[in-house]
Amino acid sequence: MNLRRTIVLIAAAGAVGMASAAWAADTMSQIPTSGEKVDGAPFMVKRDWGTFKLADRIAAKVKAGEKINYVFSYQASGIPLFSPQYAAGFDTGCKLGNAIYPMDCASIAPVQTDANQQVSQIEAKLAAGEIDCISIEPVSSDSTTAIVNKLMDQGIPVFTAGVTSRGHEFTNFTQVPMLEGKTAAEIVLKWMKDNNKDLKVFAVSGGDPTQFWAQGRMKGFHDTIMAAIPDAKFITTEENGLNVSYDPGQTYNAYRTFLSANPDVQFIENVDIGAEHANRAIESLNRVGKVFTIGWNVSKAQLDGIEKGVQVAALDQRWSDQAAFGGPACAQFLKNGVILPNTQTLLPIMAADVASARAELDRIMGQK
Repeated sequence: MNLRRTIVLIAAAGAVGMASAAWAADTMSQIPTSGEKVDGAPFMVKRDWGTFKLADRIAAKVKAGEKINYVFSYQASGIPLFSPQYAAGFDTGCKLGNAIYPMDCASIAPVQTDANQQVSQIEAKLAAGEIDCISIEPVSSDSTTAIVNKLMDQGIPVFTAGVTSRGHEFTNFTQVPMLEGKTAAEIVLKWMKDNNKDLKVFAVSGGDPTQFWAQGRMKGFHDTIMAAIPDAKFITTEENGLNVSYDPGQTYNAYRTFLSANPDVQFIENVDIGAEHANRAIESLNRVGKVFTIGWNVSKAQLDGIEKGVQVAALDQRWSDQAAFGGPACAQFLKNGVILPNTQTLLPIMAADVASARAELDRIMGQK
């Protein structure tokens, strides 16, 4: 993709026109290679929230060209689909960072999502003096705010990724939830028009529909559909989104139960990793061609669902890039005084893109 050379937060989560063949042509990393050159950085940086001063011990390393300790903290190491892609992204980020500035890399994460344990792991590394720069994927927008601000106050550069954050980090490398939901709805509306589908009954769902990002994706989807189809009906909205969990078995059962209780539902939005299990439930209830889905992220089962005509699209938020961002972001900041911007956009995968998406997934997972 073209290199981003402006200092902006990419507000557009991707237009409908990005779908189909455009995805296949844009599977390269979204991590920027240039950004904001800050006077005084990395030793002193002024921001709206205050002034950052690089810790003396880290500044001494940088001036001597010594290796720095880069740490990546993410939500969980044991979540299906998500965790392997984040682990692979961390490895990539370490290589990208080392190509700019020498660093020892370490990743830490609870086995399952636990915000308190995640913060405790970071605190332990901090107490041991083992963090010179860090990237954090928070559990929620506020779960790591205190530790992010503490690290920055102590002169340790912080970058966050994957989840919108309200801390004082230099960059939050992630998607924009409301615009993601709008993008999903626009894709569905175009697909309906292109395939002569007159759908009126919708539902929204997710593994944790109370999360800020989940709320935004559901609301953006709901509002855009309602604006285009005023007589549409939503069985669930962002106010009461169907909670299907992140466990594959529980997710499948939740969708089967929901579909059995709501036989008029025609379309389901899943805002995280569960669309493949909605697809399975639809197939098991012999409702293929009557109920359709859209979901986030990429898995082989979701790609199967797209090929079968059950799932309209998988919205790739580029987990591997989110996990990789911190390595080059830390290196660019400490070596060149450059703050890399948020250049994330959704990459919608539709039927024409499945073959390329399979190959890209295999590459990310190191299978080819």
